[in-house]
Amino acid sequence: MVVIGAGMIGAACADALALRGLQVAVLDRGPVAGGTTGAGEGNLLVSDKGPGPELELAVESLRLWRELADDLGAHALEYEPKGGLVVARDPRAFAELQASARLQRTAGVTAAEVPADALGELEPHLARELAGGVHYPQDAQVQPALAVAALLRRARGTGRVRLLAGTTVTGLAEGRVETDTHGPLHCAAVVNAAGTWGGEVAALAGATLPVLPRRGFILVTEPLPPLVRHKVYAADYVADVASGSADLQSSAVVEGTAAGPVLIGASRERVGFDRSLSVPVLARLAAQAAELFPVLSDVRAMRAYRGFRPYLPDHLPAIGPDPERPWLVQACGHEGAGIGLAPATARLVAQLLDGEKPFMDPAPFGPGRFGKEQS
Repeated sequence: MVVIGAGMIGAACADALALRGLQVAVLDRGPVAGGTTGAGEGNLLVSDKGPGPELELAVESLRLWRELADDLGAHALEYEPKGGLVVARDPRAFAELQASARLQRTAGVTAAEVPADALGELEPHLARELAGGVHYPQDAQVQPALAVAALLRRARGTGRVRLLAGTTVTGLAEGRVETDTHGPLHCAAVVNAAGTWGGEVAALAGATLPVLPRRGFILVTEPLPPLVRHKVYAADYVADVASGSADLQSSAVVEGTAAGPVLIGASRERVGFDRSLSVPVLARLAAQAAELFPVLSDVRAMRAYRGFRPYLPDHLPAIGPDPERPWLVQACGHEGAGIGLAPATARLVAQLLDGEKPFMDPAPFGPGRFGKEQS
């Protein structure tokens, strides 16, 4: 097998395939976790997903992340089962949040409504004028680069996985992957885990996958004493995630880290692969975070970074064999949820390649749902 992409999805797929006894070569034109994964916060979330196939994938993935934390060591992943807190600024938003939580509970999500006067018990530094919130204890976080390294370390420890970083794929055909530095690699199947660049990889095989980059920024504060206990975000973040607009959208997402800095997001905009630093976007994120946590108003930002989420038009990843090229298995297009969804995505890919009955219906993720007119 050849897995293209050494980010979180690629590492998880390589690990799952190796544990099934398969020989795997992992290729990436850059370093490990050098793309979207390295620019992520490490979110493992059910709170931002409504009932449907993505939530089903997320619930299974969170279960698998807990297993990985037990098997590999929580410290090796910086796995933090901190839980999430989604807050509403006004009564109407709180009512909508409560209705969403009721639907999520029918899908196996633990969601506890929190009245306004109890929010301070969960987050003492939270703004006082909020209408209420919902607590999601299943939400968690990992450090993305560490998690990728841990998965690849275990996979390579089986003796069945080769890592070929700095290797560009130049051509794809059944049974063969052409590369710039290692010549042709012969294989039974190819897993496209190239994230934001998944459409380019698919095109090498003549396949259509309309993946687009969706840029986002994250602000990192100076190291602070513990201030934020959960992943905290405003309810409008969920609408931003679900939006198909190319325009700039931002909503406050705030969380602490084990090392001390607070991470502040989240912005979304489709501007191609423009890596320009946008000071107005960063200022907007800072202001929104300070509205949620006034204690952050006088805190210094230490740095900012950006990345590109792999966006697909219906907000579902592509997972499964290309309908015209069954040897090409797509595993990309997870937008901002790839880190959280990686273990379950890998399990689904491994089951499909191994001929095993999948743990869930893969049809909603089928790559064939995109017509050639969307390329």
